[in-house]
Amino acid sequence: MKEIINVEVKSHKVDLSNCKTDLLAIGLFADTKGLDKPTQELNSKLKGAIDQLIKLGDFKGKDGTSALIYGNEQIGAKRVLLVGLGEKQKATLDTVRKAAANTTNKAVEMKIKTVSLALHRAFGGRFDLTVMGRAMTEGVYFGSYRYDEFVTESKNERLDTLSVELIDTDSTKTRKLNQGLSNGATIGKTQSYARTLANRPGNVINPATLAAEASKLARGLKGLSCTVFDEKQLTAKGMGGVLAVGSGSKNPPRFIILKYQAGSKAARKLPVIGLVGKAITFDSGGISIKRAANMDQMKLDKSGGIAVLGTMKAAAELKLPINVYGIIPAAENMPSGTSYRPGDIITTFSGKTVEVLDTDAEGRMVLCDGLAYAVKQKCDIIIDIGTLTGACKVALGKHMAGLMGNDEKLIKQIQGAAQDSGEKVWHMPSGEEYLAEMKSNIADLRNLAYVTKYGDACGGAAFLGQFVGDAKWAHLDIAGVDIFEKATKFMSEGSSGFGVRLLTTFLMNLTGKKG
Repeated sequence: MKEIINVEVKSHKVDLSNCKTDLLAIGLFADTKGLDKPTQELNSKLKGAIDQLIKLGDFKGKDGTSALIYGNEQIGAKRVLLVGLGEKQKATLDTVRKAAANTTNKAVEMKIKTVSLALHRAFGGRFDLTVMGRAMTEGVYFGSYRYDEFVTESKNERLDTLSVELIDTDSTKTRKLNQGLSNGATIGKTQSYARTLANRPGNVINPATLAAEASKLARGLKGLSCTVFDEKQLTAKGMGGVLAVGSGSKNPPRFIILKYQAGSKAARKLPVIGLVGKAITFDSGGISIKRAANMDQMKLDKSGGIAVLGTMKAAAELKLPINVYGIIPAAENMPSGTSYRPGDIITTFSGKTVEVLDTDAEGRMVLCDGLAYAVKQKCDIIIDIGTLTGACKVALGKHMAGLMGNDEKLIKQIQGAAQDSGEKVWHMPSGEEYLAEMKSNIADLRNLAYVTKYGDACGGAAFLGQFVGDAKWAHLDIAGVDIFEKATKFMSEGSSGFGVRLLTTFLMNLTGKKG
């Protein structure tokens, strides 16, 4: 199989005009008049080409736009890319992250080998340079990512490597950029890793191969260990939710436990975190089978579990001083003579019983066992993540994940991590009124509201909240944000890797590691 593009990022002190590169990217806001001194010098050596583009209206600095200028013998760059940053007053860290993604996305399309980014200069001192270095580097990996490992023939063969540098004329500033660059590269590479795993189809990734990948990952990282329960162990432990969902497939379920132990005094002062990710390696809907249209996208129903896997990788590589469990219940939901059925009553790991109304409401069936296991491990804070409901996509579209939970402080911490990471969330309710609709007359709970078809994202969260005990808990419904159905100026189509940046940033913020 073909490897994904190998991207390397470094910092470099150099004048804009003297920077020898295939592509020099400069950020410009839509509502800022005039050019700073280094950009004006570059413009002069380009014989006023930048000014001319702006005066003609061919470049207005709008978010997501860009304009290309070819270099000459007076500058070192072969090409100069003007990248739109939108309105300055609305700029966030995600503005520079998206601008970097826009640049490297274009670079891959153009088969460019070297890129130099001076995007941060337009922001002045608005954001800390260390944090900006991290955000730009994350954007570099995000925009340059392509999933084509099974493509054997191509009329437009891409390059295998991309070399990127963050540049400034001031060595003090490049040092600060470099501090953030290191963390950004770790997170960016991990998100690309997660996107690749999520993009792989069901005939390549099943519960057993996903468990093998997790075990392989743990062997290579200090402080990270992996335990896997097979179907016999799942039966012995009474993990009825995972077993039920996986009962119809020839690929039996697995329960993956990654444990990261920091081994430091600082970690003992922080809460133990449990991350629980839904990993349905393919979701046909089971007996309650889905329609054929877009069913191929159900290979991405493992995205929550992959996000947890990626976050555990990042936490270990960043050597974060915090103890974390990554719990990934994995199953393939298929119809057969051995499938679980509507009407079945399942006894879950917690001992609670669940009446099955719809076998396509399978995510909550595996997550409830994962949540109960996190409680048993005495996790102080538990966050679950998964493509749980189509209702969340109806509510929020493809721009934000649904966020529910039982602790306001935790909700605010995740909202803060969302702002820092650029992976957006929206707080939604999941209180007693939604739980009432999940009650069953013949079991403790039902896996789908019987009295109404509305509000399933909130009802699903209310269901999950019954399995967390006294722990502080949050639920992330990432249905709708797990996939880019079409390529844009910022990214290629396929898995978004949503959750890796968000959860890693959440952990970093808890430890005080901002850059």
